[in-house]
Amino acid sequence: MAHKITLIPGDGIGPEVSQAAKRCIDATGVKIDWEEAIAGEEALKKYKEVLPRQTLESIKRNKVAIKGPVITPIGKGFRSVNVQMRQNLELFACVRPCKWYEGVKAPYQGIDLVVVRENTEDLYAGIEFDKDSQDTRKIMKMINDLSNQKIKPDSAISIKPISKSGSERIVRFAFDYALANSRKKVTAVHKANIMKYTDGLFMKASQEVAKDYDGRVEFEERLIDNMCMQLVQKPQNYDVIVLPNLYGDIISDLCAGLVGGLGVAPGANIGKECALFEPTHGSAPKYKGQNKVNPTATILSGAMMLRHIGEVDAGDRLEVAVSEVLKEGKYVTYDLKADRNDPTAVGTSEMADAIIKRLK
Repeated sequence: MAHKITLIPGDGIGPEVSQAAKRCIDATGVKIDWEEAIAGEEALKKYKEVLPRQTLESIKRNKVAIKGPVITPIGKGFRSVNVQMRQNLELFACVRPCKWYEGVKAPYQGIDLVVVRENTEDLYAGIEFDKDSQDTRKIMKMINDLSNQKIKPDSAISIKPISKSGSERIVRFAFDYALANSRKKVTAVHKANIMKYTDGLFMKASQEVAKDYDGRVEFEERLIDNMCMQLVQKPQNYDVIVLPNLYGDIISDLCAGLVGGLGVAPGANIGKECALFEPTHGSAPKYKGQNKVNPTATILSGAMMLRHIGEVDAGDRLEVAVSEVLKEGKYVTYDLKADRNDPTAVGTSEMADAIIKRLK
Protein backbone atom coordinates (compact mmCIF):
# COMPACT_ATOMS: atom_id res chain seq x y z
CA MET A 1 0.00 0.00 0.00
CA ALA A 2 1.33 3.42 -1.00
CA HIS A 3 2.12 6.10 1.58
CA LYS A 4 0.02 9.25 1.07
CA ILE A 5 2.28 12.28 1.50
CA THR A 6 1.73 16.00 0.98
CA LEU A 7 4.28 17.77 -1.23
CA ILE A 8 4.60 21.56 -0.93
CA PRO A 9 7.00 22.86 -3.62
CA GLY A 10 7.64 26.22 -1.95
CA ASP A 11 8.90 29.53 -3.35
CA GLY A 12 12.04 30.63 -5.17
CA ILE A 13 14.27 27.58 -5.60
CA GLY A 14 11.74 25.48 -3.69
CA PRO A 15 10.12 23.77 -6.69
CA GLU A 16 13.52 22.74 -8.09
CA VAL A 17 14.92 21.22 -4.90
CA SER A 18 11.54 19.68 -4.05
CA GLN A 19 11.32 18.00 -7.43
CA ALA A 20 14.89 16.70 -7.06
CA ALA A 21 14.01 15.24 -3.64
CA LYS A 22 10.76 13.72 -4.95
CA ARG A 23 12.60 11.97 -7.77
CA CYS A 24 15.24 10.60 -5.40
CA ILE A 25 12.63 9.40 -2.91
CA ASP A 26 10.69 7.67 -5.68
CA ALA A 27 13.92 6.04 -6.88
CA THR A 28 14.28 4.20 -3.54
CA GLY A 29 11.33 2.06 -4.63
CA VAL A 30 9.04 3.13 -1.80
CA LYS A 31 5.52 3.59 -3.16
CA ILE A 32 4.24 7.09 -2.45
CA ASP A 33 1.01 8.73 -3.55
CA TRP A 34 1.97 12.39 -3.68
CA GLU A 35 -0.64 15.07 -2.98
CA GLU A 36 0.59 18.50 -4.03
CA ALA A 37 -0.42 21.60 -2.08
CA ILE A 38 0.84 25.18 -2.04
CA ALA A 39 1.93 27.74 0.54
CA GLY A 40 3.73 31.06 0.42
CA GLU A 41 3.71 33.44 -2.53
CA GLU A 42 1.92 31.08 -4.92
CA ALA A 43 -0.82 30.52 -2.37
CA LEU A 44 -1.07 34.27 -1.79
CA LYS A 45 -1.66 34.80 -5.52
CA LYS A 46 -4.24 32.03 -5.79
CA TYR A 47 -6.05 32.10 -2.44
CA LYS A 48 -5.18 35.57 -1.05
CA GLU A 49 -3.55 33.87 1.95
CA VAL A 50 -0.08 32.37 2.43
CA LEU A 51 -1.24 29.27 4.26
CA PRO A 52 -4.54 28.07 2.76
CA ARG A 53 -6.95 25.90 4.71
CA GLN A 54 -6.67 23.27 1.95
CA THR A 55 -2.93 22.90 2.56
CA LEU A 56 -3.31 22.47 6.31
CA GLU A 57 -6.13 19.96 5.77
CA SER A 58 -3.94 17.96 3.36
CA ILE A 59 -1.16 17.68 5.95
CA LYS A 60 -3.61 16.81 8.74
CA ARG A 61 -5.19 14.15 6.56
CA ASN A 62 -1.93 12.58 5.35
CA LYS A 63 0.01 13.09 8.61
CA VAL A 64 3.29 13.56 6.68
CA ALA A 65 4.52 16.32 4.36
CA ILE A 66 7.71 17.50 2.72
CA LYS A 67 8.16 21.06 1.55
CA GLY A 68 10.59 23.32 -0.19
CA PRO A 69 11.64 26.63 1.37
CA VAL A 70 9.06 29.43 1.50
CA ILE A 71 9.82 33.16 1.32
CA THR A 72 9.52 35.12 4.57
CA PRO A 73 9.65 38.93 4.19
CA ILE A 74 12.14 40.68 6.49
CA GLY A 75 10.73 43.39 8.74
CA LYS A 76 7.42 43.70 6.87
CA GLY A 77 4.74 41.75 5.04
CA PHE A 78 3.16 38.46 6.09
CA ARG A 79 4.19 36.38 9.08
CA SER A 80 6.47 33.40 8.50
CA VAL A 81 4.57 30.57 6.81
CA ASN A 82 6.91 28.11 8.52
CA VAL A 83 6.03 29.46 11.97
CA GLN A 84 2.31 29.41 11.13
CA MET A 85 2.53 25.78 10.00
CA ARG A 86 4.39 24.70 13.13
CA GLN A 87 1.86 26.41 15.38
CA ASN A 88 -1.28 25.33 13.49
CA LEU A 89 -0.15 21.70 13.31
CA GLU A 90 1.42 21.71 16.80
CA LEU A 91 4.77 20.61 15.34
CA PHE A 92 6.51 21.25 18.61
CA ALA A 93 9.88 19.62 17.82
CA CYS A 94 12.27 20.88 15.16
CA VAL A 95 15.01 18.32 14.50
CA ARG A 96 18.04 19.51 12.55
CA PRO A 97 20.92 17.05 12.07
CA CYS A 98 24.28 18.69 11.34
CA LYS A 99 26.54 15.97 9.96
CA TRP A 100 29.75 16.24 7.98
CA TYR A 101 29.93 14.25 4.75
CA GLU A 102 33.27 13.46 3.15
CA GLY A 103 33.86 15.67 0.14
CA VAL A 104 32.10 18.71 1.62
CA LYS A 105 34.30 21.70 2.42
CA ALA A 106 33.88 22.47 6.11
CA PRO A 107 35.85 23.87 9.09
CA TYR A 108 35.61 20.49 10.85
CA GLN A 109 35.46 16.83 9.89
CA GLY A 110 33.67 14.02 11.65
CA ILE A 111 31.02 16.27 13.24
CA ASP A 112 27.64 14.62 13.85
CA LEU A 113 25.33 16.82 15.95
CA VAL A 114 21.55 17.01 16.26
CA VAL A 115 19.84 20.24 17.24
CA VAL A 116 16.40 19.78 18.82
CA ARG A 117 14.54 23.08 18.92
CA GLU A 118 11.26 23.88 20.63
CA ASN A 119 9.01 25.06 17.83
CA THR A 120 5.88 26.75 19.21
CA GLU A 121 6.81 29.15 22.03
CA ASP A 122 9.41 31.78 22.92
CA LEU A 123 9.82 34.98 20.91
CA TYR A 124 8.71 33.12 17.79
CA ALA A 125 5.17 32.79 19.20
CA GLY A 126 4.44 35.94 17.18
CA ILE A 127 3.03 38.04 20.04
CA GLU A 128 4.27 41.47 18.96
CA PHE A 129 3.06 45.03 19.33
CA ASP A 130 4.16 47.78 16.97
CA LYS A 131 5.70 51.08 17.96
CA ASP A 132 3.16 53.82 18.75
CA SER A 133 0.11 51.53 18.65
CA GLN A 134 -2.65 51.90 21.24
CA ASP A 135 -2.11 48.30 22.43
CA THR A 136 1.61 48.95 22.90
CA ARG A 137 0.87 51.97 25.06
CA LYS A 138 -1.50 49.87 27.20
CA ILE A 139 1.17 47.19 27.68
CA MET A 140 3.80 49.79 28.51
CA LYS A 141 1.56 51.31 31.19
CA MET A 142 0.84 47.89 32.68
CA ILE A 143 4.55 46.98 32.77
CA ASN A 144 5.45 50.35 34.23
CA ASP A 145 2.82 49.84 36.95
CA LEU A 146 3.88 46.27 37.77
CA SER A 147 7.65 46.65 37.75
CA ASN A 148 10.48 49.06 38.29
CA GLN A 149 11.35 48.87 34.61
CA LYS A 150 10.40 51.83 32.44
CA ILE A 151 10.07 51.13 28.72
CA LYS A 152 11.02 53.87 26.29
CA PRO A 153 7.86 55.30 24.69
CA ASP A 154 9.16 54.77 21.15
CA SER A 155 9.58 51.00 21.64
CA ALA A 156 8.00 48.02 19.93
CA ILE A 157 7.33 44.99 22.15
CA SER A 158 7.63 41.23 21.74
CA ILE A 159 6.36 38.77 24.35
CA LYS A 160 8.41 35.69 25.23
CA PRO A 161 6.16 32.89 26.57
CA ILE A 162 7.90 29.72 27.78
CA SER A 163 5.74 27.12 29.52
CA LYS A 164 6.61 24.29 31.87
CA SER A 165 4.61 21.82 29.76
CA GLY A 166 6.21 22.96 26.49
CA SER A 167 9.69 22.82 27.98
CA GLU A 168 9.20 19.38 29.47
CA ARG A 169 7.77 18.11 26.19
CA ILE A 170 10.71 19.21 24.04
CA VAL A 171 13.36 18.05 26.52
CA ARG A 172 11.69 14.64 26.82
CA PHE A 173 11.58 14.46 23.02
CA ALA A 174 15.35 15.14 22.92
CA PHE A 175 16.09 12.37 25.42
CA ASP A 176 13.80 9.90 23.63
CA TYR A 177 15.47 10.83 20.32
CA ALA A 178 18.88 10.21 21.89
CA LEU A 179 17.83 6.76 23.11
CA ALA A 180 16.19 5.80 19.80
CA ASN A 181 19.25 6.85 17.81
CA SER A 182 22.02 5.53 20.09
CA ARG A 183 23.09 9.02 21.14
CA LYS A 184 24.99 9.38 24.38
CA LYS A 185 24.41 12.92 25.62
CA VAL A 186 21.80 15.68 25.75
CA THR A 187 22.86 19.28 26.35
CA ALA A 188 20.16 21.77 27.41
CA VAL A 189 20.91 25.37 26.46
CA HIS A 190 19.41 28.52 28.03
CA LYS A 191 20.22 31.95 29.47
CA ALA A 192 18.77 31.41 32.93
CA ASN A 193 21.38 33.58 34.62
CA ILE A 194 19.72 36.64 33.03
CA MET A 195 16.15 35.56 32.14
CA LYS A 196 15.48 33.86 35.45
CA TYR A 197 11.78 33.21 34.93
CA THR A 198 11.47 32.20 31.25
CA ASP A 199 14.83 30.56 30.62
CA GLY A 200 14.91 29.64 34.28
CA LEU A 201 11.72 27.63 33.77
CA PHE A 202 13.27 25.87 30.75
CA MET A 203 16.35 25.08 32.84
CA LYS A 204 14.34 23.63 35.73
CA ALA A 205 12.16 21.58 33.38
CA SER A 206 15.29 20.18 31.73
CA GLN A 207 16.77 19.19 35.07
CA GLU A 208 13.55 17.45 36.15
CA VAL A 209 13.12 15.50 32.89
CA ALA A 210 16.80 14.47 32.90
CA LYS A 211 16.25 12.59 36.17
CA ASP A 212 14.00 10.10 34.31
CA TYR A 213 16.92 9.20 32.01
CA ASP A 214 19.66 9.11 34.60
CA GLY A 215 22.11 6.29 33.83
CA ARG A 216 20.87 5.94 30.26
CA VAL A 217 21.74 9.30 28.67
CA GLU A 218 24.27 11.81 29.95
CA PHE A 219 22.90 15.29 30.69
CA GLU A 220 24.54 18.70 30.93
CA GLU A 221 23.62 22.39 30.65
CA ARG A 222 25.21 25.33 28.88
CA LEU A 223 24.49 29.05 28.74
CA ILE A 224 23.69 30.08 25.16
CA ASP A 225 26.63 32.48 24.79
CA ASN A 226 29.09 29.93 26.17
CA MET A 227 27.52 27.28 23.93
CA CYS A 228 28.35 29.33 20.84
CA MET A 229 31.99 29.50 21.87
CA GLN A 230 32.07 25.81 22.78
CA LEU A 231 30.68 24.79 19.40
CA VAL A 232 33.31 26.81 17.57
CA GLN A 233 36.17 25.52 19.74
CA LYS A 234 35.23 21.87 20.33
CA PRO A 235 32.04 20.79 18.55
CA GLN A 236 33.09 17.13 18.84
CA ASN A 237 32.14 17.29 22.54
CA TYR A 238 28.42 17.60 21.74
CA ASP A 239 25.75 15.22 20.57
CA VAL A 240 22.05 16.15 20.99
CA ILE A 241 21.45 19.82 21.84
CA VAL A 242 18.00 20.94 23.04
CA LEU A 243 17.02 24.61 23.12
CA PRO A 244 14.10 27.06 23.23
CA ASN A 245 12.85 28.33 19.88
CA LEU A 246 15.00 31.39 19.10
CA TYR A 247 18.26 29.92 20.38
CA GLY A 248 17.54 26.71 18.47
CA ASP A 249 17.10 28.58 15.21
CA ILE A 250 20.39 30.43 15.65
CA ILE A 251 22.42 27.46 16.91
CA SER A 252 21.17 25.18 14.13
CA ASP A 253 22.58 27.60 11.55
CA LEU A 254 25.85 27.80 13.47
CA CYS A 255 26.08 24.00 13.51
CA ALA A 256 25.26 23.85 9.80
CA GLY A 257 28.23 26.16 9.24
CA LEU A 258 30.47 23.70 11.05
CA VAL A 259 29.67 20.95 8.53
CA GLY A 260 29.60 22.91 5.28
CA GLY A 261 26.60 25.20 5.34
CA LEU A 262 22.83 25.22 5.00
CA GLY A 263 23.03 23.45 1.65
CA VAL A 264 23.71 20.16 3.46
CA ALA A 265 21.43 20.75 6.47
CA PRO A 266 18.12 18.84 6.49
CA GLY A 267 15.29 19.33 8.94
CA ALA A 268 12.09 17.90 10.36
CA ASN A 269 9.20 19.40 12.31
CA ILE A 270 7.47 16.75 14.37
CA GLY A 271 4.29 16.79 16.43
CA LYS A 272 2.05 14.27 18.07
CA GLU A 273 -0.10 13.83 14.96
CA CYS A 274 1.85 15.19 11.97
CA ALA A 275 5.39 15.62 10.68
CA LEU A 276 6.73 18.12 8.14
CA PHE A 277 10.17 17.72 6.53
CA GLU A 278 12.09 20.60 4.94
CA PRO A 279 15.62 21.91 4.34
CA THR A 280 17.02 24.43 6.81
CA HIS A 281 17.96 26.93 4.08
CA GLY A 282 15.79 29.66 2.58
CA SER A 283 14.16 30.16 -0.78
CA ALA A 284 17.00 32.09 -2.53
CA PRO A 285 14.69 33.72 -5.11
CA LYS A 286 17.58 35.17 -7.12
CA TYR A 287 18.45 31.61 -8.23
CA LYS A 288 14.88 30.66 -9.11
CA GLY A 289 14.56 28.61 -12.29
CA GLN A 290 18.31 28.44 -12.97
CA ASN A 291 18.80 24.72 -12.19
CA LYS A 292 21.83 25.75 -10.18
CA VAL A 293 21.26 25.27 -6.47
CA ASN A 294 22.30 22.42 -4.22
CA PRO A 295 19.42 19.96 -3.52
CA THR A 296 21.28 17.99 -0.81
CA ALA A 297 19.44 19.43 2.21
CA THR A 298 16.02 18.69 0.74
CA ILE A 299 17.02 15.20 -0.37
CA LEU A 300 18.43 14.42 3.09
CA SER A 301 15.17 15.74 4.55
CA GLY A 302 13.51 13.14 2.34
CA ALA A 303 15.72 10.45 3.88
CA MET A 304 14.58 11.59 7.33
CA MET A 305 10.98 11.41 6.13
CA LEU A 306 11.41 7.85 4.84
CA ARG A 307 12.73 6.72 8.21
CA HIS A 308 9.83 8.48 9.93
CA ILE A 309 7.22 6.55 7.92
CA GLY A 310 8.94 3.25 8.73
CA GLU A 311 10.92 2.92 5.49
CA VAL A 312 14.22 2.88 7.39
CA ASP A 313 16.19 0.87 4.83
CA ALA A 314 15.13 3.20 2.01
CA GLY A 315 16.06 6.25 4.09
CA ASP A 316 19.46 4.78 4.90
CA ARG A 317 20.09 3.86 1.25
CA LEU A 318 19.17 7.38 0.14
CA GLU A 319 21.56 8.96 2.64
CA VAL A 320 24.35 6.60 1.53
CA ALA A 321 23.71 7.51 -2.12
CA VAL A 322 23.94 11.21 -1.28
CA SER A 323 27.14 10.70 0.71
CA GLU A 324 28.75 8.75 -2.15
CA VAL A 325 27.98 11.51 -4.67
CA LEU A 326 29.34 14.13 -2.26
CA LYS A 327 32.49 12.09 -1.64
CA GLU A 328 33.15 11.58 -5.35
CA GLY A 329 32.64 15.31 -5.95
CA LYS A 330 32.10 14.92 -9.68
CA TYR A 331 28.37 15.42 -10.13
CA VAL A 332 27.78 18.18 -7.59
CA THR A 333 26.58 21.77 -7.78
CA TYR A 334 28.92 24.75 -7.88
CA ASP A 335 28.86 25.42 -4.13
CA LEU A 336 30.15 21.90 -3.44
CA LYS A 337 33.18 22.27 -5.71
CA ALA A 338 36.58 23.32 -4.36
CA ASP A 339 36.35 26.29 -6.74
CA ARG A 340 32.84 27.75 -7.01
CA ASN A 341 33.66 28.76 -10.60
CA ASP A 342 34.55 25.19 -11.58
CA PRO A 343 33.00 24.64 -15.05
CA THR A 344 32.43 20.95 -14.30
CA ALA A 345 29.76 21.76 -11.71
CA VAL A 346 26.37 20.27 -12.54
CA GLY A 347 22.86 21.58 -11.98
CA THR A 348 20.21 20.68 -9.42
CA SER A 349 18.56 18.10 -11.64
CA GLU A 350 21.84 16.52 -12.75
CA MET A 351 23.01 16.08 -9.16
CA ALA A 352 19.71 14.33 -8.42
CA ASP A 353 20.36 12.10 -11.46
CA ALA A 354 23.73 11.08 -10.01
CA ILE A 355 22.14 10.22 -6.65
CA ILE A 356 19.42 8.19 -8.36
CA LYS A 357 22.05 6.17 -10.26
CA ARG A 358 23.64 5.24 -6.94
CA LEU A 359 20.28 3.90 -5.77
CA LYS A 360 19.88 1.49 -8.69
